[in-house]
Amino acid sequence: MPQSPEQMAEKMIANLKEKTGKTLEQWIAVAKKCKLSKHGEIVKHLKADHGMTHGFANLVAHKTLKSDAGSVNNVADLVDAQYSGGKAALKPIYDALIKAAKRCGSMEVAPKKAYVSLRRSKQFAIIQPSTKTRVDLGLNLKGEAAKGRLEKSGSFNAMVSHRVRLEKAADVDKEVQAWLKKAWSDA
Repeated sequence: MPQSPEQMAEKMIANLKEKTGKTLEQWIAVAKKCKLSKHGEIVKHLKADHGMTHGFANLVAHKTLKSDAGSVNNVADLVDAQYSGGKAALKPIYDALIKAAKRCGSMEVAPKKAYVSLRRSKQFAIIQPSTKTRVDLGLNLKGEAAKGRLEKSGSFNAMVSHRVRLEKAADVDKEVQAWLKKAWSDA
């Protein structure tokens, strides 16, 4: 049976000292010392300057910034923060996407600081309020040609293969639902 992201993180934390020579607390101190404030910058620093693998660097960056579900008391707070202020009007798009994704079948909704990961046995989609007027749906659709609204992910997010830009809840139409279902089925 696949492990949850929290179970995988716990296992990585337990193996961190053996694999890297330092505990999580020691790596967090290293990351804080570099005075970088963005997740990607911390990951890059740990990989380039300390030879850390991407998985461990990603874990340390999340724990340093307290940007993963395991680092907050209430994961709903992460979603609330994403759709607050100038992005509050985008929440109906998020709600429509979650409703459509849940129709696919059993899955896990795993909020992060800047996006929400949708997982079955592995991540199949992410939902991110990218601007004040748009939510980006990232999908893992390996082998699927980019066409129309379904575009290659490009620099949007390396953890997905495609992106769909959504500006209103009605954009979560049958076409988007079919892409979600395919990504879910492939996960």
